[in-house]
Amino acid sequence: MPSEEEFYQEHILDHYEDPFHRGHLAEATHAHEDKNPLCGDVVRIELALDDDGKIKNVYFNGDGCVISQASASMLIEEMYGKTVDDVKNFTAEEMLNLYGPRLTPNRQKCCLLSWKVLQSAVHSPLTTDN
Repeated sequence: MPSEEEFYQEHILDHYEDPFHRGHLAEATHAHEDKNPLCGDVVRIELALDDDGKIKNVYFNGDGCVISQASASMLIEEMYGKTVDDVKNFTAEEMLNLYGPRLTPNRQKCCLLSWKVLQSAVHSPLTTDN
């Protein structure tokens, strides 16, 4: 039977190698992108909110380490179908717990990048006039 550490490693690699909803969302109503200037990780989250503030669809894209990209996939999967209030109430601590293994403070920044981007994305409507 695999150890807890082996389980987490496999789960993280699954999200990194076969991420949930990685790509571009053409019908996005909200989006935000940010980077970790210390390591260069980049995450962009695009989401479509319905009139009731529920996430109809959400995608992420980016580049960076396994932690930043796998945690983005995990977060997107967790928040799919949730409301803006659910997103606002989802704490950094809950994000770290969702990821799993304990991380050093510098690696926590990698994990929390997507959480930070999603918190901003729900407040960043896209304009339709170009």
